[in-house]
Amino acid sequence: MSDFSRHGPSHPTSVLGPSGKPIAIEDLPPADTERWVVRRKMAVVAGVRAGLISLGEACRRYRLSEDEFTSWQRLLDAHGLKGLRATRIQNYRTPRDHKAPKVAHRRVAHRQGPEAI
Repeated sequence: MSDFSRHGPSHPTSVLGPSGKPIAIEDLPPADTERWVVRRKMAVVAGVRAGLISLGEACRRYRLSEDEFTSWQRLLDAHGLKGLRATRIQNYRTPRDHKAPKVAHRRVAHRQGPEAI
C-alpha cells in the first residue's frame, strides 16, 4: 500500500472533480504514469486545487517540477483543456513558459580565392 492511499487529517477522501463527479485519490493517475494525456493532467491539477493531494505530493508522486505543474495550471486557466494538449503546446506557451537559451548569431564572411588561404 503506498502512502498516497492513506489520508491524514488535512486531506479529504474525495472531492468534486472538474466534471462535477466525486474523485478520490484512487482516481488520480498511477504514480508511474509516463504518457501525460489531457485527462490525466487535468485530474492532477483538479486534485491539487481541491486539496485531495498537495502540490509537493503531486510533484514527488509524478516526478514533476513545480514549474511543469504550474505551467499545466496556467495553460488550463488560459486555454481550457486544449491548452494541455502536447501537440498544441507551442501555440499556447508564452515566452515566459519556454526558456530557450539565447544564441548570438554572427555573420561570417566567406572568402573565395587565394586571399582566403
